Amino acid sequence: MRIDVLTKEYPPEIYGGAGVHVAELVRALRATTDVYVRAFGSQRDEPHTYSYGVPSDLADANPSLTTLGVDLRMAQDAGGADVVHSHTWYANGAGHLAQMLHGIPHVVTAHSLEPLRPWKAEQLGGGYRVSSWIERGAYESADAVISVSNGMRADILRSYPSLDPARVHTIYNGIDSTDWAPLADPQRVRDLGVDPDRPSVVFVGRITRQKGLPYLLRAARLLPEHAQLVLCAGAPDTPELMAEVTELVRELQQTRRGVVWIERHLPKDDLRALLTSATTFVCPSIYEPLGIVNLEAMACGAPVVGSDTGGIPEVVVHDETGLIVPLPQSDDGSGTPTHPDEYVRDLAAALTRLIEQPELARRLGEQGRRRAVEQFSWTAIATQTRELYSSLLR
Repeated sequence: MRIDVLTKEYPPEIYGGAGVHVAELVRALRATTDVYVRAFGSQRDEPHTYSYGVPSDLADANPSLTTLGVDLRMAQDAGGADVVHSHTWYANGAGHLAQMLHGIPHVVTAHSLEPLRPWKAEQLGGGYRVSSWIERGAYESADAVISVSNGMRADILRSYPSLDPARVHTIYNGIDSTDWAPLADPQRVRDLGVDPDRPSVVFVGRITRQKGLPYLLRAARLLPEHAQLVLCAGAPDTPELMAEVTELVRELQQTRRGVVWIERHLPKDDLRALLTSATTFVCPSIYEPLGIVNLEAMACGAPVVGSDTGGIPEVVVHDETGLIVPLPQSDDGSGTPTHPDEYVRDLAAALTRLIEQPELARRLGEQGRRRAVEQFSWTAIATQTRELYSSLLR
């Protein structure tokens, strides 16, 4: 059985959770399965891994059209595969085209949904309508859709009601709990500008609307004075969003000390050390299908404070591995909190509770590590995925 995995992100070009998911899934699948990877970007040396750049005559086109240009070549080269498996709308078009062109089953993994990310229009302009069209066609014709959480599955069926529920399967994201494990290294933490002897709240994520960073920055105004806020945040969706976050950080730094903003991508061991040292990790997302970053924090022993949205409550067990903050949201698809000031206060209260109760934070962190190891291994996830592939070939 040959599986062609189609993706925008693949090492070394990874900037989000979808790329981490693909890299780990491929590594686990290759233990028993013939897997070819077809990825956007520059050439890679890995066997059975092929890279695709933007066609030169589309270099200045809207990103949605450059994506389609790459997808055409990927679809052509997928001939001979038994199954194609695409990740994110960027590669969904390639999977859909390969399905029709070569007559092979197409599996889609849903990492996010375009109808639930209307702010992407800020980044893509009219291309957002194109990305939505690509995604809809791929999902509605896919032989199987993998959802990374039950919350995500509900979103898929609500967004695409013509999709047969029997074709939508929940297979969680995973974590390599050997790679992601506690790393006690106070000096490494100091070198990053953080005091390991003071409480710290750590955020890791791209600067995008769905990650809810502006709400966290407002909540930080209410945290105890001795607490640090560590923002590992970069890759903004738009200059306007970057300007908004920059101004909020600047205002915060004028009123309290210990606000550390790390914009560069950190090596894994630096991030492990930060998470191990953290009093708590925070995930203030207003849209989060699952959140691999929450699993990474848990695997490093950090309790997670997360929003009650998407798949977060399926990973973080309230009062057992972290704290879940209520987040009533509008039903217009934007995920906007219906009571933003209340959400900010509740988020601050949850973070303050762990800052002021370090023993509780330690206990939740230990239990979170145990849950990550026992419930979210990539070996189990690869087995479930392989079984799904086989079911499509019977």
